[in-house]
Amino acid sequence: MRKPQSISFEYALKQSGPVAFSTMVKPAGSMCNLDCNYCYYLDKSEQYAHNQPVMSESLLEEYIKQYITANDVPEVSFLWHGGEPLLLGIDFYKKALALQNKYALGKEINNSLQTNGILLTDEWADFFSENNFLIGISVDGPEDIHNSSRVNKAGKPTFKNVMNGLNILKKHNTQFNTLSVVNKVSEGRGLEVYQFLKSTGSHYMQFLPASEHIIERDGKRPLIVNPGTAGAVYAPWSVSSLAYGEFMFDIFKYWVKNDIGDYFVQLFDSTLAQHSNVAPGLCSMNDTCGEALVVEHNGDVYPCDHFVYPDFKLGNILESSLLDIYRSQKRFDFGLNKKNSLPSECKSCKYLSVCRGECPKHRFETSKLNDGNRNSLCEGFKFFFNNSWPYMEYMRDLLIAGKSPQLVKYFTPKQ
Repeated sequence: MRKPQSISFEYALKQSGPVAFSTMVKPAGSMCNLDCNYCYYLDKSEQYAHNQPVMSESLLEEYIKQYITANDVPEVSFLWHGGEPLLLGIDFYKKALALQNKYALGKEINNSLQTNGILLTDEWADFFSENNFLIGISVDGPEDIHNSSRVNKAGKPTFKNVMNGLNILKKHNTQFNTLSVVNKVSEGRGLEVYQFLKSTGSHYMQFLPASEHIIERDGKRPLIVNPGTAGAVYAPWSVSSLAYGEFMFDIFKYWVKNDIGDYFVQLFDSTLAQHSNVAPGLCSMNDTCGEALVVEHNGDVYPCDHFVYPDFKLGNILESSLLDIYRSQKRFDFGLNKKNSLPSECKSCKYLSVCRGECPKHRFETSKLNDGNRNSLCEGFKFFFNNSWPYMEYMRDLLIAGKSPQLVKYFTPKQ
C-alpha cells in the first residue's frame, strides 16, 4: 500500500500564492424558527448552551475587519448562514454593511445569505435588492415533499410561508437561488422537483443529499453525529445512495436536452468543471478541503460547516487572528486528510477524477479491503457520473473547440 501523501506544512506556506479563502458566518448560531427533522445544525445549541447565540456588534466588527484584511484578493464574499440569520433583524445587517464599507480597503464586497424564507418582508427584500445581496432560499420541492421535513417549532407545515417569502423577493427583483435537500421522501421524484423549482423562478439550484448517522436519545431529537461515532445508525430520513444518483440523473437527462444555458444545477456545473480540469467550485469535489471556514456567533472557527464539533475547533478570532487560524497546522492537516484517508478502492476508481471522494462527512461505509471508509453515497455518485460521462466529455470537447456546450442537446451517446 502506498504511503499517504506527505507535504511539509512550512513548505506549503512558502509555496502558496495570495491568501484567498471563504467563510460561512453564523451570527445567530444554530438559532432557528424551524424544526426540520434532517437539520444537522440544530444540535449545536447544546454545544453552545452556556451562551446566547447572538453575535455582538464588537465581534461583528472584528470578524469583518479580519476577514477582509486576511484575503489578499480584490474581491471578498460574505456568506451569512445559520440557523436562521434573519432572526437578528435588519439593523444587524445594516451595521454589517457599514462595517464592510469601513474596512473594504478598496476591495469589492459581495454578500449572500441563506434563509428559510419565513421572515421575509417587503422591507427585507427591498434592503437585499438595494444592496445586491444574493439570497438562497431553502425549499425542498412541491408542498408534500417540503412539508414532510420542513416544519416550524409547533410541527406545522411551512410551504405556504416559504412561497410567500419567495414571491416577495420576486416582487422586489431580489436575486435568489434555491437549495433543496434530497431525502427519503424525494426518492424517484427528481424531475418533478426540478420542474417545480423552475416554476418558482429559480434558475440556480443546489441539491444536497440528506445522508446522516444519528444516535437516538430518550425525550430529545436524535443527535446527528460525525463519521466514526460509536453506536450511530443510519438516519431514517436519509436518501438511499442509488436513489440520490437516480434523482440527479433524472434531472440531468431533461436538463441536458432542454435547459442547458438557461438553468444551472451546481452538481452539473461542477462535474463539467472536473472533466475540463477547471476548479469545480464545490468543496466536496476538491482534492482537499477546509477552505471554507465556519465562524460561529462567539468567534469560534471550524474547518467546515459539517464538522462543528469540539474536536475540530481551530480557534477563536478574539484569541488568534483569522489569518493565523487559516494558516494553522490543524486546518492544513484537516484539509489534507480528505485525500490521505481515501481507501485503495477509491484511489483506483475511474470516477476519482470527478468525485475526489466527495465530502468526508459521508464516509461511513467500510471499504472492501477494510483500509478506510468510503462514501456512503458512492453507488449513487457512480450511477450519476457513469451515465452523465459521455455528455460531459462531449461538452468539454465543445468548450475546447470554442463552441457552445449547449450544442450537447443534439448529441446522442454511442450505445
